[in-house]
Amino acid sequence: MQFHHHGYVSGDPRVQPAAGTGIDRPADLPDEMDVLIVGSGPAGMLLAAQLSQFPDVTTRIVERRDGRLVLGQADGIQPRSVETFQAFGFAERIVAEAYNIAYMNFWGPDPENPGSIRRTARTEDYAFKISEFPHLIVNQARVLDYFAEAAAHGPCRIVPDYGIEFIGLTAHDGADQDSGEYPVEVRLRHTAGERAGEERTVHAKYVVGCDGARSAVREAIGRRHVGAFAAHAWGVMDVLVNTDFPDWRTKCAINSEAGNILHIPREGGYLSRMYIDLGEVAEDDDHRVRQTPIDEIIRRANAILHPYSLDVKQVAWHSVYEVGHRVTDKFDDVSVGEERAPRVFLTGDACHTHSAKAGQGMNVSMQDGFNLGWKLGHVLAGLSPAALLETYSAERQPVAQQLIDFDREWSALMARKPEEISDPQDLATYYLATAEFPSGFMTQYGPSMIVADADHQALAPGFPLGKRFQSVQVVRVCDGNVVHLGHHAKADGRWRIYAFADAPAAGEPSALGEWAAWLGSPEGPIARHTPVGADADAVFDVKVIYQQSFDDVDITRSPGVFLPQTGPLGLTDWEKVYAAGLTGWNSADIFVERGLSRDGVVVVVRPDQYVAAVLPLSATADLSAFFARSLVGNP
Repeated sequence: MQFHHHGYVSGDPRVQPAAGTGIDRPADLPDEMDVLIVGSGPAGMLLAAQLSQFPDVTTRIVERRDGRLVLGQADGIQPRSVETFQAFGFAERIVAEAYNIAYMNFWGPDPENPGSIRRTARTEDYAFKISEFPHLIVNQARVLDYFAEAAAHGPCRIVPDYGIEFIGLTAHDGADQDSGEYPVEVRLRHTAGERAGEERTVHAKYVVGCDGARSAVREAIGRRHVGAFAAHAWGVMDVLVNTDFPDWRTKCAINSEAGNILHIPREGGYLSRMYIDLGEVAEDDDHRVRQTPIDEIIRRANAILHPYSLDVKQVAWHSVYEVGHRVTDKFDDVSVGEERAPRVFLTGDACHTHSAKAGQGMNVSMQDGFNLGWKLGHVLAGLSPAALLETYSAERQPVAQQLIDFDREWSALMARKPEEISDPQDLATYYLATAEFPSGFMTQYGPSMIVADADHQALAPGFPLGKRFQSVQVVRVCDGNVVHLGHHAKADGRWRIYAFADAPAAGEPSALGEWAAWLGSPEGPIARHTPVGADADAVFDVKVIYQQSFDDVDITRSPGVFLPQTGPLGLTDWEKVYAAGLTGWNSADIFVERGLSRDGVVVVVRPDQYVAAVLPLSATADLSAFFARSLVGNP
């Protein structure tokens, strides 16, 4: 963690100095704002935390509840989400309080006594095989708390405006005389406190609907939720119990003649969540199954677990739902044939709903917010054209459809009856074979203004274009510490440029040296796209990784672009020079691990951690052209 570059810090370094709109931030909701976020769920709070890093952007978030969420319904945290938490600065703390999924066990009918269940498989969780980040279980409310802290501690000092609900909006087009600088007119109502019932109108440049499956923002812009409910119901409960079931503290998929259970231990060592199969729902049920009492859900759970039993001491929360699979027809307010940038966006459950058993809802919602947040920040800060915002729906809608397809298959497998299962191992096999998708690592964005063509992918096959940057350990040259290269990339809205050097050592004539000289020249992207007067690394965080061992790299001979002097004191940043060579401290060579060309290669990573371009060191014109597509040039 780096701090002190703006002067000595004696307090908590996670609390950044207030800046721009965060200085004397008004307590009351203003009449005009740049971004209005509706809803303080996972997507909304991540979005607020990201936009808090853009001091010149006025962001407010309204929530109809009168305070923080106390008990969240979602609880599964996939490895990609933990990776995202790391970028926002709280991964280590939330991992410490969460339940870490080490194994998933599978239970089925005992062939010798079909009325009883037995363990049929034990599988190590997929997170251990595909990531350095764990698979966790933790209350959604705690996730929101951490993002709220990040938003409040960012330069903009963003905190939710509780007790305010969204009523409707009108987005004026450019020809409308009421359009003005803040073209989205939003009607709100106070729901709590002395002003309860009071209505008012505010104006925003952009509105983001993070307001759940019954999204009023979605309705206001005329978007349709496409899909239907499946004819199957599940009860879910968070319980404190005494039991003789031996795998109570291990995640389990349980299939029996009496139905199915997905059992998920929760954080704290005692609480567990159970999804209990309530069976097929009649076509004329009209959602009556949702009235199933908790005593019936517990009875079903005991029947499924036979010969084991549950003595339920407390039910912290419970619900009944029918499996639904829906995707909104578009994630913004631009209709087919319209030629304008979007002004209203949908995220999370407002644009995709599905079952909870695949553990995807909160995770995919957060990635919606991460994808949109930096784009709004760049456009409003004057770094990018408004056309950048068109990539949000284009990128996230296909991901949502993939999620629905995966969840439909997983839900169908979970709901099978014993006689429909030919191989007791097939659910475990599917669980492991599809691991990359639920973990959050299968997302791959196609070519666009922010993802280059794959002409040079062979130079870095381990960093697939459009997929998230998969970190590897390297050695930080300034102090010899072994660190994950990707973990240094914080959610601060900056692009990352990783220069993997050719063979010559630092200071010797090389392709890297020529590239670095160009990058730092008046013709390079840094000069062309960094606002006048801003720090040299305000837009681009540029790092070099040498092939040599760290003790063979003379950091003082590295090109100056890797040793920028920033902040009001002009202090040198020593943490942008790394070595890949094997040492007693580092057993991984990133060039080998990711198949990187020994002739050198440049890997560009977006602010949301997805690989945007792979180029040879000689392709300076291509790199300039790539950034010119999504960044505004200086006059």
